[in-house]
Amino acid sequence: MPAKTPILPTRRDLKFNPPAERIHDWLDGGVHFTLLMNTMSLVIPVGERFFIDAVRHYRDQITDPELKKAATAFIGQEATHGREHDEYNALMFQRLPAAKEFEDSVKALLARIKKRSPPSARLSVTIALEHITAIMADGLLSEPYMIEQSERHFAALWKWHALEETEHKGVPFDVYEMMMGRGPRAYVERSMTLVVATAIFWGKVIPAFIGFVRDEGKLGDLKGWREFWRVGFGEVGFLRKMVRPWFNYLRPGFHPWDHDNSHYLQGIEDFSASWQAKALTAG
Repeated sequence: MPAKTPILPTRRDLKFNPPAERIHDWLDGGVHFTLLMNTMSLVIPVGERFFIDAVRHYRDQITDPELKKAATAFIGQEATHGREHDEYNALMFQRLPAAKEFEDSVKALLARIKKRSPPSARLSVTIALEHITAIMADGLLSEPYMIEQSERHFAALWKWHALEETEHKGVPFDVYEMMMGRGPRAYVERSMTLVVATAIFWGKVIPAFIGFVRDEGKLGDLKGWREFWRVGFGEVGFLRKMVRPWFNYLRPGFHPWDHDNSHYLQGIEDFSASWQAKALTAG
């Protein structure tokens, strides 16, 4: 396969059916960080459909057969992620009607970008946001708290998503490099896009998240905010640990697999089979 992508992604058709009564506090019974994760989930289905369209536009132009297979698998994985997060997000819509308004605003923003930008720019947006997703996935897989202290359905869904994001993290980047090359223009485009996309992403997510906390009546809950700080920036440091990997993208020779975390994928098929068996038993 071109560049450094070492793994051919595999689509795994799993179902998770997270419980509605835990949508607001599935992470260790805490509302604040749960709602931040939920806010990010609201971006996922519309974002991943944007990614699918960006990669699909170039798929027939890919000359390397292995990369073309990987691009097809990437599309399949992202479609399944979108389906499962749609079901997850529906629980947010039921509990907090403002969640649907937020998702609609993200959908409208991405529609404007799609309409007004060329295909190369849309693919650049895709690899920038996939980088953010990949470092979040790595953070989730490397921090036991995020899985072990979560309600099991939500924990399984996020773990599955993180594993598959890790598995395909190099694919859209390889498509971008095959189509746009590795010269100064491509480097400037992808670097500037990361900066702008990050600002827009957090500029959308943070106000929505704060609004959801307010709607839950927890805006003045100091104990809850202290726990949020511990998980995000303190002892657990889920968000704090993303800063350095984010900057790695700005290196001229960067590739997503420069950080080889493929060891997390060694048990992916066992995890998939185990969860599928549990789902069948529950059904």
